[in-house]
Amino acid sequence: MSEKYIIGIDEGSQSAKILIFDVKGNIVCEGKAALRPYDLPQPGYVEHPDDDWWDAICTAGRRCMASFQGDPADIIGIGLCTIRYCKAYLKADCSLAQPALSWMDVRVSQPYDGSNPDVKYIVASSGYITYRLTGEKKDTVSNYEGGWPIDVDRWAWSENEADYAANGMTRDMLFDLVMPGDVLGYVTPEAARQTGFPVGLPVVATGNDKAVEGLGTGCMGEHTACISLGTYTAAMMEGKENLKNTKAVWPKFSCVPNKYLYDSNGIRRGMWTISWFRDILGDSYEQLAREQGISAEELLGREAEQVPVGSDGLMTVLEWLAPVDAQYKKGIMIGFDGRHTRGHIYRSILEAVALTMKRHVDDMTNELGTTLDRIIICGGGSNSPLFMQIFADVFGVETCRNVVNGAAGLGSAICVAVEEGVYGSFEEAVENMVQVRDTFQPNMENHKIYAQMLPIYTSITDYTDNILKQTFPIFH
Repeated sequence: MSEKYIIGIDEGSQSAKILIFDVKGNIVCEGKAALRPYDLPQPGYVEHPDDDWWDAICTAGRRCMASFQGDPADIIGIGLCTIRYCKAYLKADCSLAQPALSWMDVRVSQPYDGSNPDVKYIVASSGYITYRLTGEKKDTVSNYEGGWPIDVDRWAWSENEADYAANGMTRDMLFDLVMPGDVLGYVTPEAARQTGFPVGLPVVATGNDKAVEGLGTGCMGEHTACISLGTYTAAMMEGKENLKNTKAVWPKFSCVPNKYLYDSNGIRRGMWTISWFRDILGDSYEQLAREQGISAEELLGREAEQVPVGSDGLMTVLEWLAPVDAQYKKGIMIGFDGRHTRGHIYRSILEAVALTMKRHVDDMTNELGTTLDRIIICGGGSNSPLFMQIFADVFGVETCRNVVNGAAGLGSAICVAVEEGVYGSFEEAVENMVQVRDTFQPNMENHKIYAQMLPIYTSITDYTDNILKQTFPIFH
């Protein structure tokens, strides 16, 4: 019996990644293409240039298929996962009527104003890519939340006309919805020509990118949380109901039909801040790292490993992108003295991510009335042993990372494996396809220090917000 393979599409804020897995969840090959820098036509507007979403998928797809050594006839399907909270405005022929909006664009959360006469349809990023791949006006229900007339309890478009009016759209402007794990359509000859994917492959619905990532990490059960280290860094837990009136728990559609994903509050530009610090060090630092045969991040990690827990009192507040309702907020580093080095700054940023997420996860578990005995870390930052140990020490529980770090791609493949009958349930597919790489046990002495820091760290903005409110009119 020949081996079977699955394509997982994972398009995020910064790149499109196409991975081919076997049915045990092992990566066979992959292709990647960076998205272009955002266009920023005016404050608050964040647009994807030209046809960037589709172009990146085409490039990554061709690269992936060019490196595939198996028989394309043994590929059984494609799982499609794209970034959440984005919007695309389409003409009648489903081409873009205007640049697609990033999740960071203020218009994403605002009603559509009807100002563009060319707009016939309004869709999430996954709906647009579904159409480009299959020619079908369909999308996964699990990528529609916030800014859409959606009934989260029924997993369907709302039956209340007021919901459509509140969002500035009508039902005929929206694609039909399918459940995660259902077939959206089949790869058209034109899409196959552009992407390199085999003609006729079923394209299977997944969910929003965080839900798919949660599935791909194996985040199941009420005592496990997954922290996704991305441009937007947040934690998630498996949920069974659509909770109402919560303050620290945000129920979203799961990637598993009729279940929910409990989302925490998060960090806007979380891992982006680490890239920002690396980049401002300049070419000379990159060259120094190359001379040692390592990446700039690895060199920074080595320097940070020499820094004591708590970075000798240097603390970083991660507000490099202010929320829409508090535009005055800015990033802060506080506590400098003559001891502090490049490694201190880097470690302080890593500790800030972990401490901020500890606060958000504590708020979530307290509201749910549960406790954690394990956290899973996914995303590029989990490749750092130092970062993993910081998380274990801050949280005080076992912390693990998986063999497959591209968890959204694997979550997409799991959806295909269930739809195509490779496994009888999502639980069985997770058991067979998600493999733990290693675990980190907390150093309880370090945990005590972080526990002392946390309430102090959490209170910094109580004192700094007023200053930033005064400087905002000058420097915004």
